[in-house]
Amino acid sequence: MSADVQAPPVVPVAELREVQGPSALGGGWRRFFDLLKLISVTEFKRVYFGTVLGYLWSLIRPLMLFGVLLLVFTQVFRVGSEKVEHYPVFLLMGIVLYTFFSESTTNAVTSVVSQEGVVRKTQFPRAVIPLATTVTALFNLLLNLIIVLVFVLAFGVTPAWTWLLFPVAIAFLFVGAAGLSMGLSALYVRYRDTAIIWVVLAQVLLYLTPILYPVNSFGEETKEHLLMWNPLSVIFEQVRVWVLHEASAPSAVEAAGGWLGLLPAAIIFFGVIGFGAWFFNREAPRIAEAL
Repeated sequence: MSADVQAPPVVPVAELREVQGPSALGGGWRRFFDLLKLISVTEFKRVYFGTVLGYLWSLIRPLMLFGVLLLVFTQVFRVGSEKVEHYPVFLLMGIVLYTFFSESTTNAVTSVVSQEGVVRKTQFPRAVIPLATTVTALFNLLLNLIIVLVFVLAFGVTPAWTWLLFPVAIAFLFVGAAGLSMGLSALYVRYRDTAIIWVVLAQVLLYLTPILYPVNSFGEETKEHLLMWNPLSVIFEQVRVWVLHEASAPSAVEAAGGWLGLLPAAIIFFGVIGFGAWFFNREAPRIAEAL
């Protein structure tokens, strides 16, 4: 072989880089909200598609629970009627609001996994999936509030300017449910025990929130203050004051023993939302890989 023959040039090998999947909010805000609206409306229609009563089921479910609990707590234990002036309205409103919170978070736990085929094959902002369950539950809540309004007026509750503050409570409840839903859905992708654990915790929260009983029914300030560590207790108690405006009902600040007493609930509330958003955003690019 001739000595003049040169060796072929060395071609540099490109460094392999990990390709990240779609982020939680990637693709632009307009696309995100368009997808959120589309999925939420579609899911809301799908739930009642083919049923005889259709959307009436969203009203019947909380009313059935309301009827049973009203009978138990007014006729058997005689707790509600002696402690709260408008106990039936107090109970119904609490059930309707908690049903929204429980429904949105429970459905969100398995939402990402149940959409495995779509997640694996389609590029879209992943946060749309759990948030759509919260928006769908909000649609049900708005329908249920029509029944609540009828009960409020029928039981002689006088409209007041504080009713205008009610949407503020709904906004806080929605944001809390949305943040928690994101965290739970991301946790379930990796830890399937999340669904079982959350079902138990949601049931515990029902009894730790002043829904079946007024917050001032204990007669001890220490217990009332501890109960107000629950962010849901703060929201529900303030709704009671704003909507029912009972003279004997303490505000959330009074029940917590002052503004400083609301600090634990605020830390828990914003901590859960922050963790849920952060954890989902971290896991979003790897969700398809983990499924």
